[in-house]
Formats: sequence, C-alpha cells, structure tokens
Amino acid sequence: MMDGEMEQQLARKGRLVSLVIAGTMLGWLAVQFIAPKIGLAGRFALLFDFAAIAAFIWALVVTMQIRRARRDNEG
Repeated sequence: MMDGEMEQQLARKGRLVSLVIAGTMLGWLAVQFIAPKIGLAGRFALLFDFAAIAAFIWALVVTMQIRRARRDNEG
C-alpha cells in the first residue's frame, strides 16, 4: 500500500501532465489558427509542431513513470 506522501507526489505529477497536455493542445490549435492570418512562414509553424510533439512525448514518459510507480508500490 502506498503511503500518503508518495500518493500526493504522484497525484501532483498527474495534474502537471494533464496541464501540459491541455496547454500544448490549446497552444498548438491557437498557432494553427493564427499563423496563416499573420503570415507566419511554414517553417516557423513547423517549429511549433515539433515543440508540441516534444511536450506530448514528455507527457507520455511521465505518465508511464507514474503508472510504473503505482504498480510497483501496490505490492
């Protein structure tokens, strides 16, 4: 069984991951909407795409760490 402090740390990580996923998606959508209107070159829009991919990969890695920590501490 997990102790309270460990559970709080994992919950905090989970909230951070959810904020990163939601913020990344909203930011990416905003750039996709605004970029053509302000005449942003495609290569700069591609940078935002790569940043979003990096954020999603980070979120996946942290989610797997949370899952592994909970599985290991179950017993």
